[in-house]
Amino acid sequence: MEQALEHFIKDLPNLLLFLMIAGTLFTVGKGADILVEEAVDLSKKWGIPKVLIGATIVSLGTTLPEAVVSVLAAAKGMPDLALGNAVGSIICDTGLILGLAAIIAPLPLNREMVNRQGWLQFGAGCLLIISCLPFSSLSLKTIFEEGGQLPRSFGFIFLILLACYLWFTIRWSKSSEIETNEQETDNDSSTILALIKLVFGIALVVVSSWILIPAVREAAERINVPQSIIAATLVAFGTSLPELVTAITAARKGHGELAIGNVIGADILNVLFVAGAAAAITSGGLMAPPQFFKLLFPAMLFILLVFRIGIFFSGAAFKRPFGFVLLSAYIIVTTFSYIFK
Repeated sequence: MEQALEHFIKDLPNLLLFLMIAGTLFTVGKGADILVEEAVDLSKKWGIPKVLIGATIVSLGTTLPEAVVSVLAAAKGMPDLALGNAVGSIICDTGLILGLAAIIAPLPLNREMVNRQGWLQFGAGCLLIISCLPFSSLSLKTIFEEGGQLPRSFGFIFLILLACYLWFTIRWSKSSEIETNEQETDNDSSTILALIKLVFGIALVVVSSWILIPAVREAAERINVPQSIIAATLVAFGTSLPELVTAITAARKGHGELAIGNVIGADILNVLFVAGAAAAITSGGLMAPPQFFKLLFPAMLFILLVFRIGIFFSGAAFKRPFGFVLLSAYIIVTTFSYIFK
């Protein structure tokens, strides 16, 4: 089945190939939307606090596309696509998505939460880079010539840190909750329907991602662009669609704090969940080609640092000027990715 799909994709003309990629990116995002909506609906039916839903289920749901794409890519022997998707999603979430959300409307800040979670976000990005360094090498200068690697053992460590992060997030959410969630009237039929939709959303994400990976690989070969760059831009944008939709909708409805919280949480999960799971399933871990150290890792740190500076100089809200700064940073990083491929 897999070989038949690859042969089918290789025979497609360029236009149909890129239409296929666009279509699967859309269905990945749509599947994640369904998953998140039904997870939230079930959580409300079962009486789970809203703040807890946003900190755990929504963040996990919106990062599911990244996780599925990266895990399947790693399993198929494309570690640069797996790692590039995780890194690119952080760049896209923080630069493009938060930038657009802030431009639409100023995003109210819960400074205690943003500072605590924001430093975890920045720390997770630094942890990913440090974990990929070849410490066994006599000189770290080799990273610009030979690259590095995220070992399998670090993948398991990341997953353990993920469990710790979720546990502490639940504790922080409960301790800071000031309002109770109204439990909706439930019945067996509506719960079963929600569960069916939830399973459908998961299946849509998995099947779409299974088709997406060979299509992206073929496109990269045809236009002579490294898979890591394709993953860090096109694929990362597609798998970040749930965060984009969530952030823009939240900003338009006056719930900008949800947009910031969801993106920060998604960035942390992109390291601990997406990169961690992809590394854990491969015996050799995830290879990080020199391109990561020359461009992608510095770009990720640059975007995260711009966001931290924006938070530092913001008062009660993350305002439009910083939104334009983040969006401009994302455009610059993406442009450089293709110029210096």
